Amino acid sequence: MSPSEHPSPLFHSQAGPTIEVAAGLVFRDQRLLVAQRPPGGHLAGLWEFPGGKREPGESWVDCLVRELNEELAIEVRFVRWFFEVVHPYPDRTIHLRFGVCHWHAGEPQAIGCSAFAWASLSELPRLQFPPADSELLHRLADLEEFYRNSF
Repeated sequence: MSPSEHPSPLFHSQAGPTIEVAAGLVFRDQRLLVAQRPPGGHLAGLWEFPGGKREPGESWVDCLVRELNEELAIEVRFVRWFFEVVHPYPDRTIHLRFGVCHWHAGEPQAIGCSAFAWASLSELPRLQFPPADSELLHRLADLEEFYRNSF
């Protein structure tokens, strides 16, 4: 089959400015760290994998490590990139990279989010995530063995 028959998730139509975001898949005791978006902003109240916007000239890894520290006061060690997607919203396009991280130090604190939780694979479907995370959630569900043995 030709590449056009299986388009990459990076080839969605663009809407508004593109914002680059690095998000962490931080594992601890077979659970993933999730954060609730604060009130008043884009997608307020939804759950997400924590991270944030990449600054001009900043590497994706540096962005991810910095954002997890600023948002939740934790230190992580980056392992590898797991998944990437470009998702258009009506007013912006999000280029989102999800990286697997080892939790290294610090207990999470809700600094840049409303709340946080350590969620098991079976708990993730009960949380409401932004549309941009939907394909990642399907991939995590399909990779139960990866999830169970990751950290």
